[in-house]
Amino acid sequence: MPRVKSKEELEGLRSEILAERDPNKHYITLCSGTACRATGSDNVAAAIVDELKKQDLTEEVGFRRTGCHGFCERGPIIVIHPEGICYLSVTPEDVSEILSTTVKGKEIIDRLLYTDSGTGERIVYERDIPFYKYQNRLVFGDNLRIDPTNIEDYIALGGYQALAKVLHEMTPEEVLEEVKRANLRGRGGGGFPAGRKWETTRNAPGEPKYVIVNCDEGDPGAYMDRSIMEGNPHRVLEGLTIGAYAIGADQGFVYVRQEYPLAVKNLAIALEQAKEYGFLGDDVLGSGFKFDVKVHRGAGAFVSGESSALMNAIEGKVGEPRPKYIHTSESGIWDKPSNLNNVETWAIVPLIVEKGADWFNSIGTEGSKGTKIFSLVGTVNNTGLVEVPMGMTLRDIIYKIGGGIPGGREFKGVQTGGPSGGIIPEEYLDSPVDFDELTKLGSMMGSGGMIVIDEDTCIVDLARYFVDFLCDESCGKCVPCREGLRRMREILEDIVAGRGKDGDIEQLGEIAKVMKNASLCALGTTAANPALSTIRYFRAEYEAHIKEKRCPALVCKDLISYYIEPEKCIACLRCLKDCPEDAIEGEKRKIHVIDQSNCIKCGICYDVCPPKVGAVAKISGRPVPPPVPEAERLIERGKERK
Repeated sequence: MPRVKSKEELEGLRSEILAERDPNKHYITLCSGTACRATGSDNVAAAIVDELKKQDLTEEVGFRRTGCHGFCERGPIIVIHPEGICYLSVTPEDVSEILSTTVKGKEIIDRLLYTDSGTGERIVYERDIPFYKYQNRLVFGDNLRIDPTNIEDYIALGGYQALAKVLHEMTPEEVLEEVKRANLRGRGGGGFPAGRKWETTRNAPGEPKYVIVNCDEGDPGAYMDRSIMEGNPHRVLEGLTIGAYAIGADQGFVYVRQEYPLAVKNLAIALEQAKEYGFLGDDVLGSGFKFDVKVHRGAGAFVSGESSALMNAIEGKVGEPRPKYIHTSESGIWDKPSNLNNVETWAIVPLIVEKGADWFNSIGTEGSKGTKIFSLVGTVNNTGLVEVPMGMTLRDIIYKIGGGIPGGREFKGVQTGGPSGGIIPEEYLDSPVDFDELTKLGSMMGSGGMIVIDEDTCIVDLARYFVDFLCDESCGKCVPCREGLRRMREILEDIVAGRGKDGDIEQLGEIAKVMKNASLCALGTTAANPALSTIRYFRAEYEAHIKEKRCPALVCKDLISYYIEPEKCIACLRCLKDCPEDAIEGEKRKIHVIDQSNCIKCGICYDVCPPKVGAVAKISGRPVPPPVPEAERLIERGKERK
């Protein structure tokens, strides 16, 4: 393919690609992101290729392996175009029937459709599934239509037109002003205005200047950046190149965490294709602008996602933060001006250039414009990646898109902003989701993690988990973060183990203040949020652990006990056989008893007891009833329950 050297040549290439594609031809897209590959997407793909040959459909039906479709709860997902018929949880055994019944026979396979949990209605089209229906997929939507290893799929949808517009119709200053006017805030966590950051780097003394993509999201449960990079790497490269032009950089870096091999693979292919077609190199699109991109694979440290730590790592140094009296936008990689934004931020830039700042400002809230991608996980029916306008309420995200809490359990809270975020209770479910509102609630946007928790989750133990995670991930360079997190972990471990004492809650607050005021980087200044937000909203649960030695959620092992209710036991032997410590005494027709001195509180007896029987009880904060006397343990045949 010859290099594209002008905006007109790009338009001509796009017209040629579209002319070769019949818009009415059937084609199948199969989600092939990491999540769907884990549930068998590769085997489904192989079956599709084989069946297309067997049924002589290779010429009539196209097949495209795309990036993540977002609805990870129900992958692998197949969408049949142009109708938009969506089949979920597809297996290789389903493929032959899909081709013969739906593609050839024009009939729907009911068992593969989405079934609404409330109404029982089966939904045929992807656009009508509630998970997709209430989203606004500006950035993520093309993932469903693009083979990330084929640059022509991206060009066919208008890819690189924004870059051509910038290079041939706009000055760097005009690009910068458009981004500033759009009020784009960085999607990587801090929400800092991207245009101001670009301007600082552009005006900073020193050459060369660098632009960097941060693809090192390390929040538990978050994978937004990974899925964009896996599914549409060209959009990220286009945004990065536009930014480089505005800032005056000729070198870019993409920092990708070690755990993202598919993102690295698809990015490498995209880089080669972009160079081949003229979108990177010494003369980008014939404009005279020079720009190249290198990939740096991170070592997987959570703290390396912090800007200065990331730049240290690119230089080959230990990935730990630098003092903040000098900003990386002025002195970053090799002490040169360096602009860092995350994957999602760069991916929005082509849309702003193409559609304008006024269009972008029409979406979102006063202080937070555009859309945001969230990783909706936890105890919610529909888990996956969701893209919504800034300002949509937590309730709408969790209940309209997420389908509510499974099993009829009660909603307890939602954790936003990753391990350094906070947990928001039910009373604030109608709060709009944007940078400022989440901060007011004691949490933050972060990179977009959103973990839903229900009544069976212990808030204190959850805070302990996140503090433990951050303690392990702290680089240890500064005392407030290193020692503060260790002490917070010790206090929380004591509380969940029943060793909590008066004053522990107040001490957690004092430690948090020191960390917020004195830590070197954002990991330390925000690491106290899990404890602070849970104390703010769930203090009664902390006090139950400390004063009553009781875990209201029946989670903390040291504060719970299991016993068998004699009036319910049917002597079925299931718990006795499965107990790993032989802590259960009993036999046929004889009520079982748990020996508390041998019980390790694993909960297996509770799990295996038949649901209709429910003889094994879990209690906290009160003594276990005395065992049934031996003489009364015999179950009379006439009263035996089956």
